[in-house]
Amino acid sequence: MPEPKNALAPEIRQSLVDAARSSQHNAYAPYSRYRVGAALLTASGEIFTGCNVENAATPAGICAERTAVAKAVSEGHRQFVAIAVITDDGGSPCGTCRQVLNEFSPQLVGIVATSDGEAVYEAPLTELLPRSFGPANLRRADSSPYGHE
Repeated sequence: MPEPKNALAPEIRQSLVDAARSSQHNAYAPYSRYRVGAALLTASGEIFTGCNVENAATPAGICAERTAVAKAVSEGHRQFVAIAVITDDGGSPCGTCRQVLNEFSPQLVGIVATSDGEAVYEAPLTELLPRSFGPANLRRADSSPYGHE
């Protein structure tokens, strides 16, 4: 696997993959049987994990990546460095998760791996969500609704 521009140190990458693998075991996926674990590294060096939690009312479920983001944000963290996502087949984060990650850290590094810990790819979020829409695209609250002051 080629090293991306924002490559993580191997020991940090491994810590994230291990934490995501551990979290995958807690997934509640009785409907899809597609268990996902995630580990999110904050700018301060803390790791927040998440797993997917399904619900019989399908839209009420939450992905592992968004669980990790919600846990981190609820503890006061808003800047993220990297996220590892683990699935049995090395599946990529969904579009909604990519958008939520972009809200906080467009330069975040994403690591996708299989449940045996084998990394499938590592790339910056800007590659996973090209030409994204985020906070920078919104007008300032104090500006004119017509785009001029």
